[in-house]
Amino acid sequence: MAAILGKKLGMTQVFGEDGTVTPVTVIEAGPCKVTAIRDPERDGYAAVQLAFGEVKKGKLSKAEEGHLKKAGAEPMRHLVEFRDAELGAEDGPKVGDDVTVSSFEPGQKVKVSGVSIGKGFQGGIKRHNFSRGPVSHGSHNVRAPGSIGASAFPARVFKGMRMPGQMGNKRVTQRRLEIAGVDAERNLLLIKGSVPGSRNAVVEVRTDG
Repeated sequence: MAAILGKKLGMTQVFGEDGTVTPVTVIEAGPCKVTAIRDPERDGYAAVQLAFGEVKKGKLSKAEEGHLKKAGAEPMRHLVEFRDAELGAEDGPKVGDDVTVSSFEPGQKVKVSGVSIGKGFQGGIKRHNFSRGPVSHGSHNVRAPGSIGASAFPARVFKGMRMPGQMGNKRVTQRRLEIAGVDAERNLLLIKGSVPGSRNAVVEVRTDG
């Protein structure tokens, strides 16, 4: 499984040779430094840790800077572990290696994980696609949720009821996305369709299947 960290730049469109228009999301992916290798015998699981998002020296703690310096990496903001990641290397990744978009190719299926756009506190109609109540004959039950109780027994509201509350701002994984293009010179991935997250948000891209 190939994997990489990147920053979502936004959406645009590309034109095919036959004139078809494809909406794509542009992700500035990598280069990421391999900062740790998790061993099943030592750590209990197999994973590869990647670093992304260079920052000024002094912005991180001394422990974080020391960990990155040991791997030969500059101070970087984001550290993410990918389990069972091969990262395109035949003999497996090593600490200090660089991971670039060349690990991917057009037409490949990937899954992208990120934090969805937060929409604040929303009602049941917007959050759960509920239907509204009648608006005629003086009805006051237009966007109210209606009855949520369970009668006299058990005389409480069951957990997990779909009710108004915080919408968005959760980790979301979009699967079966297709890579429309790879620009190795500018470290760009063009992914067909939309991906989770707001503009400039950090996303995780890994092969799917």
